[in-house]
Amino acid sequence: LRRPHRMKLNIAYPEYRSQQIIEIDDEKKLRIFYDKRISDEVAADSLGAEFKGYVLRITGGHDKQGFGMMQGVLLNTRTRLLLDGRNGHYTPKRKGCRKRKSVRGCIVGSDLSCLNCVIVKRGPEDIPKLTDKASNRPSTRGPKRANNIRKVWGLTKEEDVRKYVVRRKIAGKDGKPDNYKSPKIQRLITPKRRSRKRRREILKKRHRETSAAAAAEYAKVIAQKRTEQRAALLSKKRERASERRSTLKK
Repeated sequence: LRRPHRMKLNIAYPEYRSQQIIEIDDEKKLRIFYDKRISDEVAADSLGAEFKGYVLRITGGHDKQGFGMMQGVLLNTRTRLLLDGRNGHYTPKRKGCRKRKSVRGCIVGSDLSCLNCVIVKRGPEDIPKLTDKASNRPSTRGPKRANNIRKVWGLTKEEDVRKYVVRRKIAGKDGKPDNYKSPKIQRLITPKRRSRKRRREILKKRHRETSAAAAAEYAKVIAQKRTEQRAALLSKKRERASERRSTLKK
């Protein structure tokens, strides 16, 4: 007996930050995706009554052996390409390294194990755990970088950013009071940071001055040594010349 073809659809709804994996056994439902490429949009009416009116965009996937689909490779099978790390699927250890790796083409076929999709158009009905109101989980974390916090709240550089960082409430257990957590603000300019920067600049300047003084002292010693060597060489030459004159006179 022929085993039924199974494929997982990893469907995401970015507006609600929700994601759901649906396993489909019926190949007739999966035919709408066959011969489509990455970034193609597909009407999902045949997947079920709850998907009526929904439009999905294919964003990727991988086959049964785990090889991921690669955009731009116009094949519905696996192939080996020489990759340099600029298009993913390979991380070079050194600059300029290239390696031949197996990748799956960007055309959807029956050999895929999982297909990643994104909802680009909603239908009249809500899909549980995906597009219903309970699935709408807004992010509780605000920006961390100081300039991004200023941008959100419209602050000037003189105003204190630490008062406007987003804090999360953590309920206390066993009668303990509630606790609040806030992220560490990145790139925050404080008096301590300014003083440390001044100290670094002073140390750098001191290091440059000591290096220049040491180099000048070394150059002075080398010049003195050279003059001494030259004077010793000239005295040797004079001695030899005087010896020659004395021998000639005899």
